[in-house]
Amino acid sequence: MRSKLPDVGTTIFTVQSRRAVELGALNIGQGFPDYPIDPRLAAQVTEAMREGHNQYAPMAGVLELRSAIANKLALCYGIAVDPIDEITVTCGGTESLYCAIQAVIGPGDDAIVFDPAYDVYEPAVRLAGGRCQRIALQPPHFRIDWQQVRDALTENTRLIVVNNPHNPACSIATRNDLDELALLLRGRDAYVLADEVYEHVVFDGMTHQSVLSHPELRARSFAVFSFGKTLHATGWRVGYCVAPAQLTAELRKIHQFNTFSIAAPLQVGIARHLQSVPDCWRGLSAFFAAKRDALRAALAGSGFVLPPSQGTYFQLLDFSAVSAANDIEFCEQLMVQAGVATIPLSPFYRTPPRIQLLRLCLAKSDQTLQRAAQKLLSYVATRGDR
Repeated sequence: MRSKLPDVGTTIFTVQSRRAVELGALNIGQGFPDYPIDPRLAAQVTEAMREGHNQYAPMAGVLELRSAIANKLALCYGIAVDPIDEITVTCGGTESLYCAIQAVIGPGDDAIVFDPAYDVYEPAVRLAGGRCQRIALQPPHFRIDWQQVRDALTENTRLIVVNNPHNPACSIATRNDLDELALLLRGRDAYVLADEVYEHVVFDGMTHQSVLSHPELRARSFAVFSFGKTLHATGWRVGYCVAPAQLTAELRKIHQFNTFSIAAPLQVGIARHLQSVPDCWRGLSAFFAAKRDALRAALAGSGFVLPPSQGTYFQLLDFSAVSAANDIEFCEQLMVQAGVATIPLSPFYRTPPRIQLLRLCLAKSDQTLQRAAQKLLSYVATRGDR
């Protein structure tokens, strides 16, 4: 068989989680919570099943949920979104990303992405017949150099993918970043794919800047969100895409022949939860900030440096003062010798720089994070080559 993606292997998330199981390591790498969801949400989904919401949902999503999403967007960003023609419920944020890319990119088209890039972007672009132009963000701040973007733009550029808050860099885009992006695209036949699944997890008084709140960008953007992140239920795989009616129509052409529709009782249960707890997302930043700060405090003075995450439920760990190894090597060392599974950053680059950073997941119980910190402290204390 001739592979369409001959150089693509198993994702780093699967590799590390599988290795963690093999070694019995504590997994604070892959981004899934190890604590229960809100019992009120579970009850709403259970009730939806009992009521018989167990057959195919409408292709675009249960209208009750799309209306609840429109209300949520009005509360968050002060905007009016049409639940009929501008919101599509998808199989997690990942399907939204895939469908948007397939809708826009064709043979000979270019998409600009920023490294370290979430690993679903480039395969989707290549499957659509396009090419990825990858612009590397430099540690420690991982800021976009807009001159580099300007230099990368060509007549073939059809899409710019912006991940904000950024996974795995843990940085956030500013309003000035959005203004620069809008300026660069003015007069061009190009679109924006905004991966905003961590919209509600920003720290230290910062504000999430959504493309939906930027009128010029909103007119040419697909904005992608995830209830998995917002409701601590990553296994439910319920996400959604918000885009102008014309773009939504094109996205749905892909969606209807991909997953077609998403689990009906989950959609009904989430809709009712949003109605009964309309501000259920408001405490997420404080919730994860407390975990971030506790983990940073537990590792203070260890030799590990944890620059404060600006957003997402991840935290970077700089190990350059502890080891001269690269991130892949040190990740394996921690797995074997410390019993802690993390995620290296270099796999998210096309051409990785010399990088000594690992990604830790904060979406774990306080007990899990405390155990991880203790294991890391013990590892440093027993190293003879520090």
